[in-house]
Amino acid sequence: MFNFDYLKELLLIAIALSTITCTFIQKTKFLFKTSKFIILYSFFVNILIGIIFSITFTSITFPQSIWIGLFAFLGADSIYKSLEGKLASYSEITSHNTVEIAKTNIINEEVSDGKTNLSK
Repeated sequence: MFNFDYLKELLLIAIALSTITCTFIQKTKFLFKTSKFIILYSFFVNILIGIIFSITFTSITFPQSIWIGLFAFLGADSIYKSLEGKLASYSEITSHNTVEIAKTNIINEEVSDGKTNLSK
């Protein structure tokens, strides 16, 4: 089974890492004459510092620290916000037998003389 809590933990570490690497990249990007190489530079910085940061401050293994570096490069904050509240296990999803529909989304149909009248 997929461990959503562990994914959230990795994303939270990547959020902290991305703030550090973003600041580092902003202060060192003057070393490049063109902006073509900044994305590649950012990728390598995030992976390298992600590995060092994760192994130093957490009990995360090497392959998982690479994932943290990748999450930091992609934008961990955006990933976390998009997944926040949407991560649920399969058993939680299937255990709910009811569907809630907002009252504003209900359409009442009235059929008279072969014509359909829609009203809210």
